[in-house]
Amino acid sequence: MVKKAVMIYGAPGAGKGTQANLLAWSKGFLHFDTGKYLEQIVHDPENQKNPKIKEQAKLFDTGILLDPSWVLNVVKEKTKEIASAGFSIVYSGSPRTTYEAFGDADLRGPNADKRGSKSVGLIDLLEKLYGKKNIFVILLKVRPKSSIFRNSNRKVCSVCATPILYSEETHKHRNCPLCGGKLRTRTLDKPEIIKTRLKEYENRTKPITIELKKHGYKILEINGEPAPNKVHFAILKKLGIK
Repeated sequence: MVKKAVMIYGAPGAGKGTQANLLAWSKGFLHFDTGKYLEQIVHDPENQKNPKIKEQAKLFDTGILLDPSWVLNVVKEKTKEIASAGFSIVYSGSPRTTYEAFGDADLRGPNADKRGSKSVGLIDLLEKLYGKKNIFVILLKVRPKSSIFRNSNRKVCSVCATPILYSEETHKHRNCPLCGGKLRTRTLDKPEIIKTRLKEYENRTKPITIELKKHGYKILEINGEPAPNKVHFAILKKLGIK
């Protein structure tokens, strides 16, 4: 299979992480969960003496997007490692800002001369690593009330980070059914934080899809309301993967 780069977008709770994991588990993609990766960096006790990282931790815990220039540098380096290892890559909700996506060429249009750009965005890097025709943008569509319900009832394993889908049975679980680790509720999934995250998505992340269209990318819209397995098969069909 030709190596691909897939970006899955959608509001908080749309199922981005779940669908990225399904691509990784069933089709050999490597899910670069930038949110999880950055959370580990900003909450690592060994990093708390770094004033820049402490500043990012405060933003992270209040649902505000992190400093785009800092995030871009971290994400680009890890992306290069994944591509050089020969993996197809899938992102869940990343890049999150137009600066992360396009760098200093942000909002200048598809034919802009990027040679004078101080910082190359993730999209340009992915085109170099995978080729533009092998980059796909998925947009999962869910209702705001679904987003809030899913996030406020979500639990995540404290050991393997597996998200647990809500049901009358799983809502009572205290331990992960996969590894037995204790389940936790992320600081990001408190109702008041979710509302902030929804505003951040609308104001800073959603505009990326508009810019991607200007850069010649087709946004593949998929209904994110059905069960994850049905959404997964819809994504495979859009990607042309059997």
